[in-house]
Amino acid sequence: MRLRAATLAVLLLVALSGCGGGDDEGTQGRSQLPPAGGNGTLVYALPGLPKTLDPLAARGRLEQTVTRQIYEPLIARLTGPYGQTAAQSGLALAAHPSPNRTIWTFNLRLGVRFQDGTPFNAAAVLANSKRWQSDPRGRELLPHLFAVDAPRPDEVRFLLDQPVRDLPGRLASPRLGIVSPRALEPQSGQRARFLSDVRESGTGAFEHGASGAARVELSRFAGWWGSPLGLGPAIDGVTFVLAPLPDQRYRMLAEGVAQVADSLDAAGLRAAEADPLLGTVGGPQSGIGMEGSVRGIPSARGVPLLSGVWLTRLTG
Repeated sequence: MRLRAATLAVLLLVALSGCGGGDDEGTQGRSQLPPAGGNGTLVYALPGLPKTLDPLAARGRLEQTVTRQIYEPLIARLTGPYGQTAAQSGLALAAHPSPNRTIWTFNLRLGVRFQDGTPFNAAAVLANSKRWQSDPRGRELLPHLFAVDAPRPDEVRFLLDQPVRDLPGRLASPRLGIVSPRALEPQSGQRARFLSDVRESGTGAFEHGASGAARVELSRFAGWWGSPLGLGPAIDGVTFVLAPLPDQRYRMLAEGVAQVADSLDAAGLRAAEADPLLGTVGGPQSGIGMEGSVRGIPSARGVPLLSGVWLTRLTG
């Protein structure tokens, strides 16, 4: 019987419809939660790796899959990997629109810090919003935004020149991941460029580790705000490896070198479906292949998210 590494994963969900009316941090069962980390590294094979980890530059799904592990958008809906916690809001706890939907007020989560130690607060959101407003890529995502202000350190208001009913959904985009002001030049955000050599600039569950031409390694951020709430991550890291050809990605998956292969072609999907140890989502021409025990990558969602992964290694 060959030795295989199998995974059990429950992935974060991002609700594109926005956040709820308040902080819904659940406490039931929290004291029984396993500690974050301790379950090894998930290997994820991709046909390409991002040239930069700037979330605003991550136009494709594969790039966003990597950057979203480091940078969190304001709007998210998080579910813990252990099945014992209620769904949690992300960096923004609540969104309150004006009657005509031209002013949106967001209440921010307190006590969050970027991986570099900088506090996450309204000032950090203002710096990011100024960058979005002064960058064509940001204006493409938020075309009606003309100003953002901060009545309080834990509150920001987005001012629009016409009603936008789906602003929380727009702010859930991985491309609008919040970056530490220390990673922007100038730090005010106005016409700022992203400093790619500045590490530890996100608030996400993973931080950038070693990388090269053929791999990007992320390690668990021990100070992630979601870990004390039981949101994980239960794995110690994610390694994204370059495998340009579909048959390369399938072989890595079939041989147990990788636990997820994104994506496989029609032939690879058929081979994976015929293997009792493998599974697929999507298809019939292209889809994600994974070890059979990986769960929670919904085929309808554009960006599989890994921040809440619970990985268990089995042999057999």
